[in-house]
Amino acid sequence: MLKKPHILVVGSLSMDLTASTRRAPGAGETVIGLSFSTAPGGKGANQAVQCARLGARTTFVGQVGADAFGTSLLEAVGAQGVDVSHVTVDPSVPTGVAQILLEVTDQGTQNRITVCPGANFTLTVEQVAWLEGAIGDYDMVLLQFELPMAVNEAVAGWAKAAGVPVMVNPAPAAPLSPALLACTTYLSPNEHEAAALSGIPIRTSGGRPSLEDVAAVAAALRAQGVEHLLVTLGEHGSVLAGPEGLQPIPCAPVAQVADPTAAGDSFVAAFCTGLCAGLPQGEALTFASHTAALTVSRPGAMPSLPTAAEVQSALRAWGHAGFDPGELDALV
Repeated sequence: MLKKPHILVVGSLSMDLTASTRRAPGAGETVIGLSFSTAPGGKGANQAVQCARLGARTTFVGQVGADAFGTSLLEAVGAQGVDVSHVTVDPSVPTGVAQILLEVTDQGTQNRITVCPGANFTLTVEQVAWLEGAIGDYDMVLLQFELPMAVNEAVAGWAKAAGVPVMVNPAPAAPLSPALLACTTYLSPNEHEAAALSGIPIRTSGGRPSLEDVAAVAAALRAQGVEHLLVTLGEHGSVLAGPEGLQPIPCAPVAQVADPTAAGDSFVAAFCTGLCAGLPQGEALTFASHTAALTVSRPGAMPSLPTAAEVQSALRAWGHAGFDPGELDALV
């Protein structure tokens, strides 16, 4: 029987400012866009909302500025059932924003993102020190790299001391300290981030990323303390590398990619939710793959994140032959 997990997300909140265009402008060039929208986002907020929509009890720790964007973000994330009572406000800096440019062509949609961290980067270890005594209440901790690294290192250390598994989503890519690596249970980069973190390129063989290279990356990172490496490979699915070897999972079917912005956040959050609910690793990966497929099929970041019921329906509709989607009833 699956259970309703309790997940802690320590991460960023930012307002997504999204413009779409047929062609991205070059240096010094202006182009006419197709559309513009604002939506709540930030990697931490996206992951927290995805966990909550998939049935997890979710607590969020982060920081916003004392402005309209900050107020809007707290209202939006809280409305999804996420506990935002531990989000602090820094009146000296603005709320973080992400400028997202979607280039929409006949070949598909690609994104270019510029993140201005704002209040996310003024969060301090002292502000989250209460977690040291409370972190044992959670089934898993999710971290990303849109906060000061000192905060991530402190939270990961407290979690490890309490025996709580830690998922680190190293995006945007940045150097990982030995202290953080030693406390990381799951490290989930995409193929480019994995190569940057390990110094080992993941080459393409037969049009697909090389599993031998993924294994080499995993070995290098595991030697530094990481227990499991979960590499996302876009349309080629994902690979989980750990003590049991390599476990590749194909990408779930997507008729059309509308917006890939929150794909990684959706995948990581779904994997953690499924795993903490009681799914075996392989089934949690399948659950995550179908969740991310629904996400990229819809526009927006946070607005595109699906519910457990939607993922359950997708598993049935797409003829998944693995675990019984009925197992997800505890999360729906």
